[in-house]
Amino acid sequence: MQSAIEVASIWILPLVIASILIAGAFKRVPLYNTFVDGAKGGFGTSIRLIPHIVAMMVAVSVFRASGAMDILVGWLHPVAIWLHIPSQVVPMALLRPISNAGSLALLTDLFRQPHTGPDSFVGLLASTMQASSDTTLYILTVYFGSVGIERFRYALAVGLLSDFASVVGSVVAVWLLHPGLFS
Repeated sequence: MQSAIEVASIWILPLVIASILIAGAFKRVPLYNTFVDGAKGGFGTSIRLIPHIVAMMVAVSVFRASGAMDILVGWLHPVAIWLHIPSQVVPMALLRPISNAGSLALLTDLFRQPHTGPDSFVGLLASTMQASSDTTLYILTVYFGSVGIERFRYALAVGLLSDFASVVGSVVAVWLLHPGLFS
């Protein structure tokens, strides 16, 4: 069974690309010209997104450097205890919706600490949180900014609610899959 999965994972991307090329050729689509036109459009989109990305990166840096992250972690400590979330993981749960690189750096730091390696409850929980959510604010900034949507209040609320659900779901998943580590 494992070898079938390995073979499928190796061949799935080349097969998808080949099927797109074959379908395009079958429909007589000028493949190279279509690719070049798409690349031109992508370059323009990238230029339009730069101000949005820079603004978000500055906001994340100010949030962390100002100490607001530490204050928020302190306020959320009782809730984290109630949800059985170790205090070491709370900063990552807060930073994950904002910055993938920042949350990945925190995850790496957790792995380097004694007693919180990748196989510990903290390591498994942090890894599950990292994998089960996405950077909501980055997605809203990039995707909504690329098409010119300026009002995204409800999308932000739903995104942050789903991030909270992924944190709670991560605790439940790690508890169900590794009950001996739950503390």
